[in-house]
Amino acid sequence: MTEIPSLDPAIRAYYEQGREEGRLQTSSRLEFIRTQELLHRFLQPPPAKVLDIGGGAGAHAKPLIVAGYDVVLVDPVALHVDQARAAGIEQAELGDARHLKFDDGTFDAALVLGPLYHLTDRAARVRAIEEASRVVHPTGLVLAAVICRFASTFDGLYGQFLEDDRFERIVERDLATGHHENHDSREGWFTTAYFHHPAEIHTEFADAGCEVKAVLAIEGPAACLSDVDSWLDDEKKCSVLMRAIRRVEAEPSLLGASSHILVVATPAPY
Repeated sequence: MTEIPSLDPAIRAYYEQGREEGRLQTSSRLEFIRTQELLHRFLQPPPAKVLDIGGGAGAHAKPLIVAGYDVVLVDPVALHVDQARAAGIEQAELGDARHLKFDDGTFDAALVLGPLYHLTDRAARVRAIEEASRVVHPTGLVLAAVICRFASTFDGLYGQFLEDDRFERIVERDLATGHHENHDSREGWFTTAYFHHPAEIHTEFADAGCEVKAVLAIEGPAACLSDVDSWLDDEKKCSVLMRAIRRVEAEPSLLGASSHILVVATPAPY
């Protein structure tokens, strides 16, 4: 299988370690649960046709298929495509978020749950949003995730990475520029990425011709919970946790407390 040549070598090397397969069911369970909740809230009912752009090993595509959605997954990493197919996602193929091969208006919705934080150039991110918008029907939606500007500060504190001066320098650069540059392959340190400030989301989508309908915290203030698994594993506590997040998911002053943010947008007119 031919790789996408324009993928940053550092990003490719990071994901070729197989980090994505199973991540959302283990170390990032809250992110997975809340993302699925929001997808089901906004997507048209099955059997709507969904393009999962940068869908990785199929963590989100698979439950959508089980729910009755017609999902096509594209990803620039051959390992991810192989893993997605092995997981039963038949329509999985290599693809670049900036250059989608599909015709205009092919899908009811496009998911962009990974590409925007691995395209460090703003023009490339706008291009990816434009492409997602192009392949969506005029009455459909673009659902995109970004990593919050402050996520590495949270990770540094709760993972104790900030005890290392090298990580602190990375965090300082993240806060100043949004550009997360990690040249250390140490376990637990994220690869090259762009971290969005909540205030810049609307203009980036507007420049792609999209209208933002909602900007929602995925983990919300629960991103800071060091014992989140104990909440998720207890049915009653999990219900309390989800209600707490939902109550403040759209509060602008709290968006920065969430490691991930979901953007719901309508596509640009043809």
